[in-house]
Amino acid sequence: MRILLLSWEFPPHVAGGLGKHVADLVPALAAQGIEVHVVTPLLRGGADVETICPGATVHRVPPTIEQTDQNIVHFSQANNNSLERKGHALSLELGGFDLIHGHDWLVAYSSIALKYALKRPLVVTVHSMERGRMQGELTNEQSLAINGTEWWLTYEAWRVITVSKYMAQQVQAFFGVPPDKLDVIYNGVNLPGRQPLTDADRAAFRAQYAKPDEKIVYHVGRLVHEKGVQVLVDAAPQIMRDLPGIKFVIAGTGPMIDSLCRQAQTLGVADRFVFTGFISDEVRDKLYEIADVAVFPSLYEPFGIVALEAMAYNCPVVVAQTGGLAEFVRPHENGIMVYPGDANSLAWGILHTLHYPHWAGMRAANALQDVKNVYNWEQIAAQTIETYRRSQAGWRQSAWGR
Repeated sequence: MRILLLSWEFPPHVAGGLGKHVADLVPALAAQGIEVHVVTPLLRGGADVETICPGATVHRVPPTIEQTDQNIVHFSQANNNSLERKGHALSLELGGFDLIHGHDWLVAYSSIALKYALKRPLVVTVHSMERGRMQGELTNEQSLAINGTEWWLTYEAWRVITVSKYMAQQVQAFFGVPPDKLDVIYNGVNLPGRQPLTDADRAAFRAQYAKPDEKIVYHVGRLVHEKGVQVLVDAAPQIMRDLPGIKFVIAGTGPMIDSLCRQAQTLGVADRFVFTGFISDEVRDKLYEIADVAVFPSLYEPFGIVALEAMAYNCPVVVAQTGGLAEFVRPHENGIMVYPGDANSLAWGILHTLHYPHWAGMRAANALQDVKNVYNWEQIAAQTIETYRRSQAGWRQSAWGR
């Protein structure tokens, strides 16, 4: 089976969970005999054509126009034309594709155009929704346009994959997608591929962020409102009254970084926070390894792949009871769950984890087993291939497939 996969993100351009998902899914599909051709914009380096493993090739297309934060809809539409042309050229060059797989609204135009041009079934993965990112407030033209494009993409899809049951409920409720058109396939993570840090390396790396007797509370992610880092900053004074020796390490970039720094300054806890900015995957993973607790206080979270990453590094997690996080974190079994948007609840969860490290270690061990047994890419790829086959079976009974 030869697949054309369209994604706005692919390493080295990764802005969030979507890029990580596609980067891990593609080689897992190839390992199970699927020939995958990824078409993606050339936004942050990488070769024009790159074979990432046997059976998987990435084709990066230079952008037509430059991006600004204000014109994301215009930018995506303009560059979807280039993605469509590349997909069509590859189809002619390779002798056609069996199926098209599009990821989220940013590739909606090219995915749908190629569906009709090539007369092949379209599978769509919905990673998040504008309605959720905006906390239900579709108050400007851009949000309305994105929401409409998301609906259109799910309408045109042969089958729709969501990354959690929560997201499946959302696309049913707001886009009218029928249940028999939906497949829930959870995200996954890879287990660490390197040896743990030695004691000496661990101490040296840890010293960059905290003193030996200080606890490290770690968060990684894009600094946007829905990730809830402002709730963590609000909780910091309460946590420090109980346990003064703490450093909060906040990794990632985003539009809220300045307001978060001001918030910490206003609350008198700025010296307890380390805002790292962008970090490499290697540094991100080392921080999981040295952290005493990883915290994800999201207000909206379609899945929460960063929490799985922490679990893969045997790091105790505290998460908000929202979206996909509430589906794979089991309170007091493999993590601590707190009320979303509630600084008092978040402070309790963090303090409970830090005060009782033995219990936290037991939860982390359970979480690691879950990652190994349930959230592995071999299983996820097999489930995705089954969705492909179901789509093809339906296509064969259509006018296009006869």
